[in-house]
Amino acid sequence: MSKAARRPVGAAETVAANRSWWDAEAPGYHHEHGAFLGDAGFVWGPEGWTEAELDLVGVRDGMTVLEIGAGGAQCSRWLAGAHDVRVVASDLSAGMLRTARAIDAAAGSVLPLVQCDGAALPLADASVDRVFTAYGVVPFVADSGAVLREAARVLRPGGRFVFSTSHPVRWAFPDVPGPEGLTATHSYFDRTPYVESEAGVVTYVEHHRTLGDLVRQVVAAGLDLVDLVEPEWPERNTEEWGGWSPLRGRVLPGTAILVAEKR
Repeated sequence: MSKAARRPVGAAETVAANRSWWDAEAPGYHHEHGAFLGDAGFVWGPEGWTEAELDLVGVRDGMTVLEIGAGGAQCSRWLAGAHDVRVVASDLSAGMLRTARAIDAAAGSVLPLVQCDGAALPLADASVDRVFTAYGVVPFVADSGAVLREAARVLRPGGRFVFSTSHPVRWAFPDVPGPEGLTATHSYFDRTPYVESEAGVVTYVEHHRTLGDLVRQVVAAGLDLVDLVEPEWPERNTEEWGGWSPLRGRVLPGTAILVAEKR
């Protein structure tokens, strides 16, 4: 029987569980959310704000860009179409990268794809101008500080790392879109991971950090935090996505986007 709980879980179990989960989930995830994300769209989160609107990564022609936790590589595909840049999309999950290749085949595009852990990037030091991830990697690793250090390592001086993740305050509330999701039931400061398991085997993990934790990890990686965006829910978006909804989005931040630059 499947079981969900909050309990400690290590890095190895986290990697194995989330790789397997996303491999299996990839086709269904694209079927469910593909229309919202677009095959070549750069959406920062369930609120629906796009990079075309926010320009947080600040990509300009001639840059080299790396996406980590790319999923179907929709964001990278949009960048490749909007700018004259070199874009590489990477993900831990082979299943997600197969989805990316299937989208490429249908669109007649060919993106460079790399399977790797966001905490161990197979790139040289100071080799890219921008690194980003939209809801990838950061909540799904035991050590998000290592992800930030890797991003800083591969960035050139003056380069930028931008990531979106579930806003930490959401962890204090039930992950449901209706009114019951507006009453806090957990401590915001409880950093115990959320773990799903099947017959004693860990199958899915999310790790919680406070906003302060994330800011300190940015600084410890040798990056300067230049912006922290808590996007409001736009009137145009009437869709629910898991625990995200217009009802909750009007009163609670659902997403946090951190923009950091290498010194």
